[in-house]
Amino acid sequence: MKYLMMSAAALALVACSQETSSAPEASESAAAPETAMTETMSASQSLDKALEAQTDEVKARYQYRNPKETLEFFGVEPGMTVLEALPGGGWYSKILVPYLGPEGALIGADYSMEMWPLFTGFATEEFLAERATWAADWPAQTEEWGIENGAPVSAFVFGSMPDDMAGAADAVLLVRALHNLSRFEDEGGFRTQALEEAFRVLKPGGVAGVVQHRAPADSSDEWADGSNGYLKESALIAAFEAAGFELVDTSEVNANPKDQPTEQDIVWRLPPTFGTSENNAELRAEMEAIGESDRMTLKFRKPE
Repeated sequence: MKYLMMSAAALALVACSQETSSAPEASESAAAPETAMTETMSASQSLDKALEAQTDEVKARYQYRNPKETLEFFGVEPGMTVLEALPGGGWYSKILVPYLGPEGALIGADYSMEMWPLFTGFATEEFLAERATWAADWPAQTEEWGIENGAPVSAFVFGSMPDDMAGAADAVLLVRALHNLSRFEDEGGFRTQALEEAFRVLKPGGVAGVVQHRAPADSSDEWADGSNGYLKESALIAAFEAAGFELVDTSEVNANPKDQPTEQDIVWRLPPTFGTSENNAELRAEMEAIGESDRMTLKFRKPE
């Protein structure tokens, strides 16, 4: 059952001088941190507003997905251009559109059309026909959310990134988007393709933020290939570095030590999917007690 499913240094003191004429320079320097702090608080308040506007169903997931802490860790701010991989129904997109604002932009990127047929069981001809027009349909769907003064939205599918998007993005977010790309890597190089385009769409110095179901470090490579939803942190870091990214930082903000999967488990046994306990109330309660998956949170950078 496989389902579809990111300035203390600025406070340097001006050297003391006995000359009266140096005082205005010191005063001007002291004002800079206050301006920076005001801007930071403004971004934080803007994010709080976007988060508060979400539905109760979305807010119920904040305890596991930590969107405020995650976006702040990745350095996403209003006015930025952000690419979101596999935006799906828009869980993060509905936060990003109002948060980025009209001076920013959101770009959605979906799986390539060559990858979708590999999802046997639900990739029917009708389904594939719908995916074929996704890049045009999804931006129109975001308008139906009725978000005022939000970021403009565009989209493409991996493998067909428009040339004029190269170097356009400040950040790329890959939130729970890499397990299937990794799962089918050997069948079409889909993860390699996605990371190449993520690298190309970023400005020099731009950030790639990853949140991904984390496999235990001692699990087998066969089980942790993405088909069960989990990936090894070491393997994912290696893949990004091979694509030219530099690892900047890691965070445990989305960690869940209660999730200790064995090699008989799939990530979709957990909420919100409950894929193995639909008709078993006791097992469902056990999965609810665990919560959502243990997740790595990685921050990469495109070299300048």
